[in-house]
Amino acid sequence: MNILVQKYGGSSVGTPERIKAVASRIVESRRSGNSVVAVVSAMGDTTDELIALARQVSSKPPKREMDMLLSTGEQISIALLAMAIHELGEPVISLTGPQVGIITDNAHTRAKILRVEPDRVRSELAKGRIVIVAGFQGLSRDDAEITTLGRGGSDTTAVALAAALGADVCEIYTDVDGVFTADPRVVPTARKLADISYGEMLEMASLGAVVLQPRSVEYASQHGVVIHVRSSFSSNEGTYVRGEKTVERDMVVVGVAHDTNVAKIVVMDVPDRPGVAHRIFSALAAEQVNVDMIVQSTKQENTTDLLFTVTRDDLPRTLEIIDGVAKELGASGVLHTTGLGKVSIVGAGMVSNPGVAARMFEALAQRGINIQVISTSEIKISCLIDLDAVPEAVRAIHEAFNLSVDEGQSQAKVAG
Repeated sequence: MNILVQKYGGSSVGTPERIKAVASRIVESRRSGNSVVAVVSAMGDTTDELIALARQVSSKPPKREMDMLLSTGEQISIALLAMAIHELGEPVISLTGPQVGIITDNAHTRAKILRVEPDRVRSELAKGRIVIVAGFQGLSRDDAEITTLGRGGSDTTAVALAAALGADVCEIYTDVDGVFTADPRVVPTARKLADISYGEMLEMASLGAVVLQPRSVEYASQHGVVIHVRSSFSSNEGTYVRGEKTVERDMVVVGVAHDTNVAKIVVMDVPDRPGVAHRIFSALAAEQVNVDMIVQSTKQENTTDLLFTVTRDDLPRTLEIIDGVAKELGASGVLHTTGLGKVSIVGAGMVSNPGVAARMFEALAQRGINIQVISTSEIKISCLIDLDAVPEAVRAIHEAFNLSVDEGQSQAKVAG
């Protein structure tokens, strides 16, 4: 039998009725001649509810205990889904991340998968069982502690299992029909892409497109796993994420991404000498803080201002770290700003087509939207702007690059 790995997100299993619908889809795949491994997220908003519960008893919950708490959400959903499949008459077993050999580093709440030891999964498949796996969790390599993989971590669980089991495709089921040229809730005429390259999808995911966790795309690229993003609520073809040349290659820009979880930090009057930037960013890296845009502006008297962005979620922790480092370096102070958003364009064709940046900046200028910071790579351009302007900016840029479907033919359907 072919091994088929499927992943179902929280909205797909958000109610008992939806769990039964997912069970039926999995059973159909099994009866079509596949050995099925299904990775499942926590139901609906369970993770958010558990985080809120933790904050009611602790102002700063220990990360280890947060992992112990958050990992329970997926255990509820896998058990219920296994019960629903059993009700349909198919042999099934539910397993946690540690039970299926998901081995991670020791970074609680943001662990990375180091390897997968799939012997238990292979054994259960050989017995003819459907295997239901708790996503988002694993077991730390050094001290055998339960860890979680961060927001969207079930995507990475599924891709890692697909790679370890040699599955041809990893199906990621979500509440939209695939990957679109923009968020269909912001741009109703956004077009569904038939396929997208690993590099472009990694940029889109990193820049705010929440359809896939960035680590899952990175893992798929490293191991050659084809990802099929599709809807839990229809049987339509979705979007394929893969490495080879795709049918979208005539598009200079394949999509517009946006991120509203942004905070800007400026370290003022930093001494302009070798090693200063390393001291600042190594301190953040040691605490697992991801930094995005970085701009350094030289001033008089051998000092510079160092600007960078982090997520708003990481802002309190970042300020705690940076305040101490700034004093150590002799900087004059640290400023921070929220109320910001980031809009980005992505496309492998940008590198060989001049004028792309100018067209993006023109679209923003025509709407009176001011750009605060610009960041570029070979396949993306990002602009930091006021938060309130983000929806209008996304629509303006999307229109400027003619990314919409024809009027009245929008494929941007979001399931409720």
